[in-house]
This record gives sequence, structure tokens and C-alpha cells, in this order.
Amino acid sequence: MKFFASCARGVEGALRDELKELNLPGVRADRGGVHFAGAWADGYRACYESRIAARVLTPLGTFEAPSADALYEGVAALDWTPWLSSRHTLAVAASCRSSALTHTQYIAQRTKDAIVDQLRQRHGERPDVDRDDPDVRVFVHLVNDEATVYLDLSGEPLHKRGWRLPGVDAPLKENLAAAILRLSGWDRRAPLIDPMCGSGTFIIEAALWAAGVPAGALRERFGFERWACYDETSREEMLEVRRRGADLTSGTHPFLLGSDIDDFAIAVARQSAQAAGVRVSFLRRPLGDTRPTKPAGMLITNPPYGERLAVSPGLVAEFANVARGLSRHRVVLLTSGEEWHRVLPFRPERELHLFNGDLPCQLRIYDIR
Repeated sequence: MKFFASCARGVEGALRDELKELNLPGVRADRGGVHFAGAWADGYRACYESRIAARVLTPLGTFEAPSADALYEGVAALDWTPWLSSRHTLAVAASCRSSALTHTQYIAQRTKDAIVDQLRQRHGERPDVDRDDPDVRVFVHLVNDEATVYLDLSGEPLHKRGWRLPGVDAPLKENLAAAILRLSGWDRRAPLIDPMCGSGTFIIEAALWAAGVPAGALRERFGFERWACYDETSREEMLEVRRRGADLTSGTHPFLLGSDIDDFAIAVARQSAQAAGVRVSFLRRPLGDTRPTKPAGMLITNPPYGERLAVSPGLVAEFANVARGLSRHRVVLLTSGEEWHRVLPFRPERELHLFNGDLPCQLRIYDIR
């Protein structure tokens, strides 16, 4: 089987390295993700263990689709009966680039029509569409009039670990935080602090990584567990994946501290840490009270910028004072714009460009002498 693990733009190298560490075969980075190969169990394992992947997809077919009719015929030529029946629900998403078909909703609609028409012809009934919580998710990608149809193993996006409180939005998704932690060079043992932690994403993800807890350990299920072909053999394979993940848990607990001036953010962070089952500390305190760690460790943060920064005058200068006192520490900043970097009297050791959703950002790593 062939698979494609998607990720945020700019962190493909981090995902490639992670999947290699998971001993998945045929790992190869590409734009927007990483290809790998293997048995179905390898796809299950990528969903369960990858901290950085957004989704795991498997291609069902590739064909020329210069028109809507060609797209319909290409999708209809694929056999959909292994994946869903009239009792299942379906959702289709699409993307396109440099193709005659340019309307993604129309591409998704024609793909859906081809699938449900085939099943109605074979079984007399058609599956329903459920855009929010479908049993089967299909993704079609058009490039230069060539369509590739994918089946999504993930179900809900993989950044949804299961510990985030319902209704709480965060400016940083869990899988992007995990990618940045890997790119930062953190060794999973050194002290780690986030003095503008918000809801605590960096700190909680760091704790789970240090402890070796698989990223999907708290998820109730994945998309592939709802497919028509998911049988007793498949269930045994997934049980083995979960057993293997439990064996990898190390129980390592380095010093991890998040702080923020916002009472609500700290309350959310503490509840999320409890839901994740990690031992970390969250304190309500101003940025200026941040102190060096002993031994010297790392400060990592996604500070306010843009509209979020506008409500915090003086915060940037306060951070510069904190950074000056962090001798022998590493400082890692994810920002969009230059406000935070201009005030630092240091040159970054490393600078990476990546995307937080659709927002272009800079990840800069400073080693304070």
C-alpha cells in the first residue's frame, strides 16, 4: 500500500524524520507532506503514533480529468464497495491547481455523485452525505488536469488528540507545536518553559513527547475504523498498534512550565494537562517574572502578534529584557512579522519559514551566550 501523510507547509522535513524513526518503509518528503509505503497496519500506526501529520491518506487511483465528465467517469471506475455501503455516510473534499476544473466544491460534488451513483446501481440505495462526522472521507486532488483520489484514514484531523477542551480555540494546533518542538532541537530532557503559554499547547505536547505517549492514545477512534472492510483481522491489527504504543511509553517527566498573565488561559491549560494525563506546571504570572531554569534549558513560545499584540503594549520590550537574562539558554520564537525579533540583541542560529494555517510565519532559534 502507498500512503501520504500531510502536514503544515514548512515542516515536511520534521515529519519525514519522525516517520523514519517510526521505521515506516519508503519515506519520502514532498510538498505538503511525506510519502511512505507498507501494509494497512503501517497506515494505522502512522495515524496513531505521528505527532506531526495532519492526515494520513491512501491513493485509490489516478487518472486524467480535463473535464467534469472525465472526473466522474474516473471516480466511477474505482470500486467503492470495500469502503462503504448504503448504511455509511460520506464526505468529499477537493483541491486543484493548474487545471481546467477550478471550483473545488464542484469537483467534490461530481466526485460524490460518481460514488453514490455506483453504490445505488449495485445495491439499490445510496449512502448519505455527512460533512461533519462521516464514516468515510474522500479527498480528490487535481494538478495539471490529473486527478488523484484518496481515502482518508484519519477521520478527524490528527491534531485533535483528545485532550483539548470542547469549544476552546487555540492559535497553535497540536501537530504544529509538535513539529516545532522537534525542529527546535529539544532533547526531551532539558527544562522547557513557555512564558506566554496561552492554553498550554507547547508544554502539553512536550510532556507527551517526553513520556513517549503516542499522539493518538486518547482518541476514541480513527476514520479507518468505520470503513465497511474494517473487520476482525483489522481490529486485531489496530489492537497490536495500541499495545506497541503502550510499550513505548517511557514515563520521563522533565521540568516543564507554562505561564501567562491570563487567568482563563491558565485554567484551560491546567484542565487540558489533566485530561492529557501529564505532569506539568502552569502559573499565572506576568512575562517579566520569567526566570532562567537550572540547569539552563529552553524557552519556546508563540507570542501574540498582529491584532493579538495590539492589546499588549510594552510586551515586546519586556520580552527583550527577559531574553537578556537567559544566559546559556535556547530561545525559540514562532512569529508572523518582525516585532519580536527586532528587539533581541542576538542573531538567530537558525531560521525556518513555515505556515500556521494560512499564515506565513518565521521560526527563529537563538542560542544565548
